[in-house]
Amino acid sequence: MADNANTHCKRLLLVPLTAMACLLFLTACSSRAPERNEFGASQALEVDPDRLHLVQIARDLIGAPYRYGGTQPGYGFDCSGLVFYSYKQGGVSVPRTAAQQRQYAMPVSASGLRPGDLVFFDTRAKGGHVGIYSGQGRFIHAPSSGGKVREEQLGKPYWRKRWLGGGNLLGS
Repeated sequence: MADNANTHCKRLLLVPLTAMACLLFLTACSSRAPERNEFGASQALEVDPDRLHLVQIARDLIGAPYRYGGTQPGYGFDCSGLVFYSYKQGGVSVPRTAAQQRQYAMPVSASGLRPGDLVFFDTRAKGGHVGIYSGQGRFIHAPSSGGKVREEQLGKPYWRKRWLGGGNLLGS
C-alpha cells in the first residue's frame, strides 16, 4: 500500500512539473529575435540621424508634381531629380540622373537597405527608375507623368518585378 501511495504522489508531482515545462517551452517559442525584412535591415539596428533627416526631406516633398527634368519643389520632380534635390538639401552631392546615381552607388542587397539608401528599378524610362528607401519596406519616389511624389511599398508586385537593387551614396 505504501508503494501505491508513493506512486500516486509521484504522479501528482509529475503533472504540475510537466505543465510548467510546457509553459516554459511555449513562452520561449513566442519570443522572437528581430527579423530581417525582405526589404531592409533588421528593425533592431539604429539608424544614423543624417539618414533619417534625408528621408524626412524627401517625405516633406510628398504631393509635389512629377515633372520630367524637374529638380525643384516649385517646378516638380522626376525620379532622379527628387533624389538629387533631397540629397543636396541634406548636404550630400550626388549625380543628376538615375543611371549615374546607380553607377556611383555602392550596391546594397534588398535585405541590407537602410533609410536614405537608393532603390533602383528597371522601367521603360531611360536609365531606369530610382527612389529613396524610407524604412519598413517603403520608398519615396516621383512616379511618372501626371503623378505626384509619393511613398509606396517595395513589396508591391509592380516594383518587385522590376527590382534592380539598392545603392548607398552616403558612405555610412
